[in-house]
Amino acid sequence: MKIRAVALTTGLTLALGAVAQTKAPQQVVKPPISQAWIDVATFAGFGMPMGGGSPTSGGGMGMLGSMFGGGGGKNTFGMTQTGSAGRWVDVTLYTGRNPNLAEALQAVPQGTQLAPTLKLMSPVEQKGKPVRPDDDSVDQPEYERPKGKMLLYWGCGETVRPGQPRVVDFATAAPADFQKFFIARRATQRGTHSSVGRPIWPSRDDTRMVPEAASLVGEHGFTGQGVPEGFKFSIPAAQDIMPPIELAQRDAGGSTTLEWKVLPTARAYFIAAMGARDTGSGGRSGDSFEMVFWTSSEEPDTGSGLVDYQTNGAVDRWLKEKVLLQPSTTRCAVPKGIFGEGAMLRMIAYGSELNLVHPPRPTDPKIAWEPDWAVKIRVKSVTSAMLGMDMSGMSGGGRGQRSTQTRPAEAPQDAPKDAQKDTQKKEEMKLPGAADLLRGILGR
Repeated sequence: MKIRAVALTTGLTLALGAVAQTKAPQQVVKPPISQAWIDVATFAGFGMPMGGGSPTSGGGMGMLGSMFGGGGGKNTFGMTQTGSAGRWVDVTLYTGRNPNLAEALQAVPQGTQLAPTLKLMSPVEQKGKPVRPDDDSVDQPEYERPKGKMLLYWGCGETVRPGQPRVVDFATAAPADFQKFFIARRATQRGTHSSVGRPIWPSRDDTRMVPEAASLVGEHGFTGQGVPEGFKFSIPAAQDIMPPIELAQRDAGGSTTLEWKVLPTARAYFIAAMGARDTGSGGRSGDSFEMVFWTSSEEPDTGSGLVDYQTNGAVDRWLKEKVLLQPSTTRCAVPKGIFGEGAMLRMIAYGSELNLVHPPRPTDPKIAWEPDWAVKIRVKSVTSAMLGMDMSGMSGGGRGQRSTQTRPAEAPQDAPKDAQKDTQKKEEMKLPGAADLLRGILGR
């Protein structure tokens, strides 16, 4: 009996070992022949171009664009990142069959009021190192070390919470102090970009503005030399151009109550504010300068990486962690007494990113996946204002004023699930500089 038991045990061990050594077949996955990126943005409030594109006027609310060299009513590529008030769409197309593609066409539905096609053209000069079309790594800006002190507050509420603020003094802070202060979550992957051989829209020959009543819903398609036939897809209502955020503000005994209407396709919200003050203390230049940050997050975060497109997986994760506000939220209070003379406020509503690939991935891992084309569509709506000044009437070019009205809530709609697995799993902690933090909160 003992010999038989030993034999059975040995046989079972060998069998389990053989199973452990047998690996599931690894599916061959190749990048798509052609890749398109479509970024959609709505900006309201103060038009504040902060880089990333030519700061042209965005209609009635692009008032500050002319101060930065914009104007003229012509659309230019990169406006989805500038912050200039208006409705913007950027497009980039790549095909591996023709790395030097000079022109292409995008068929668009009648609802865009730009039909039948958009003319895409390759830039004539290289503005950056080309990247692989399947590169979805998180795009991180470079930072410089600032001077003075920074104070961080977080969470909606009329009063400052216990244990706040976090303070970092750049003259004396140790590396551990920087790491504790500069929590900056970010999962912004590469979207539209300008590179030779990758046609873009708006282009040199097609500078039409996106009409106020335009809709992207419907069938789109790309054609061009080397672009696979049948590159056609439909944009659903969930990825249409988002309405502007109608942000109202009212004083509540020193704190500021922010109120807004729910955007039907918003996946989540996030608010960040930043102000600077000079305490007049300190003998060295810059030592008396204090930069104050506040965000709507329930967890510490400077907000420098969150006012931009984020992946669906990251948004859902940060909703659970209460870093972002739920899509049904309509109100948030900025605590009393944390800013000096004033602060710039920035609020974002995240739309749902859509990733389409054709043909779909085979369920049999033994069959290689060789997509003909893929398209990534990102959507956001952002507004900016001076804290304490009501900007709800500015979307139509009106003058800002303080508000005492409460905005009614609307039921949000469910957003579609990701078409592909979210590749960004980590929350990034970086060491940004003052100028970069300003760009992060006000928009790149």
